[in-house]
Amino acid sequence: MSIRLKRVYEDPSPEDGFRILVDRLWPRGLKKEDAAIDNWLKAIAPSTALRQWFNHDPERWQVFKEKYRGELEGSEELKELKALLKKHKTVTLLYGAKDEEHNQAVALKAFLGRQRKAT
Repeated sequence: MSIRLKRVYEDPSPEDGFRILVDRLWPRGLKKEDAAIDNWLKAIAPSTALRQWFNHDPERWQVFKEKYRGELEGSEELKELKALLKKHKTVTLLYGAKDEEHNQAVALKAFLGRQRKAT
């Protein structure tokens, strides 16, 4: 099983496999028919309060990851995502943020990687 990351604004490709949007809000200016999204797990995204606090500030990145991890642990959304990961060979987590290093999809992929190593 492979987890990839991609901005939702980039063109879809066959290598993406199953495409999951992990943003709480629909990406601005993107038509649903152009997005080629297989599933939208908006509830897996950080809470509105955490998202607004973080505001894609790289100085808050470490604290954001810790707080987001706390929101994810034991959540029903995480269970749903893990079921999709087991079902599909390749999954691409889609996000709308311009910052490709400091966003919830990056944090989510790292969290999932640690979870897989722990099992």
